[in-house]
Amino acid sequence: MLRRIANHLFWAARNLERAEWRARLVNVNYHLLVESPPQNPQAWAPLLAITGEREVFEERYTSADETSVLTFYTLDDENPSSIRSCIRAARESARALRHRISSELWLELNTLYLDSLSWSPASLEASGIYTFFTELGGRFYRIAGITSDTLTRDPGYDFFMIGKMLERTESVARLLDVKYHFLLPRAEDLGGSVDLLQWAALLRSASALEAYRRVYGNAIEVERVVEMLLFDESFPRSARFSMNRLEASLERIAALPANGNHQPPEARALASAKLANLLKSISVSEVIAGGLHEYLLQIEDECTNIGELLSAEYLRFE
Repeated sequence: MLRRIANHLFWAARNLERAEWRARLVNVNYHLLVESPPQNPQAWAPLLAITGEREVFEERYTSADETSVLTFYTLDDENPSSIRSCIRAARESARALRHRISSELWLELNTLYLDSLSWSPASLEASGIYTFFTELGGRFYRIAGITSDTLTRDPGYDFFMIGKMLERTESVARLLDVKYHFLLPRAEDLGGSVDLLQWAALLRSASALEAYRRVYGNAIEVERVVEMLLFDESFPRSARFSMNRLEASLERIAALPANGNHQPPEARALASAKLANLLKSISVSEVIAGGLHEYLLQIEDECTNIGELLSAEYLRFE
């Protein structure tokens, strides 16, 4: 397969997934604020810490208030990771792949892009945060459904899934990290009603609340929430489920030739094995005892490493 095609498929999927999870990060922060006592004007600042974009944000915005952070993550065309920028990048990749994707997929993605051009702080305020991001989530679900039903299962599909699942694994870690950075008013509130409402809000934003209740019942327990989102092999949005899908696609492309003097396949296999080991060889109680934040950072670092090795081996082209 040509590197150019593999690159566009990988990044179309990755940018779509990134846009969706950016929307989820914003939504979970909104739900955490709604479910909590009144917060200070900087209550949206934790998102900037999670995504490592505080310095970029502070170059153009004076305060991490709701309007500024929402604009930065949703509308800012100078932020390459804003939702609109990710949609634009995914659409450009899809346009280069018109001969490989269905007309239905192109129409849905192109329409989403065109609609995003009309987004503004005023339109977000008019719609309301909940309504806007709920409707946007539905658009991403439609794109995912069309992709699943129309994309041919060939090496191109595997590159698409690698991009999607790599981004999803990293994004689950970031989503959990939002809760880590969301500070409660008092330490004694940990494990209290406000804390548990926040964990329920996080599950809801990950579309995992109903799945959690089917498995564990109505009682929200921190260890079980972490277990569901990180280690549940049957839940499609968990890190382990995503990693399993990632490994399956990596195995199928392992036989593809890698041109040039790049990292050998063994390096990429070793990196994916390290991520798999992170998600399979440890219990949730060990994760929490050792530090949830530190563990999540390890997952994010390994996802970055795999992405770099894949780029060197398969995705770079002149």
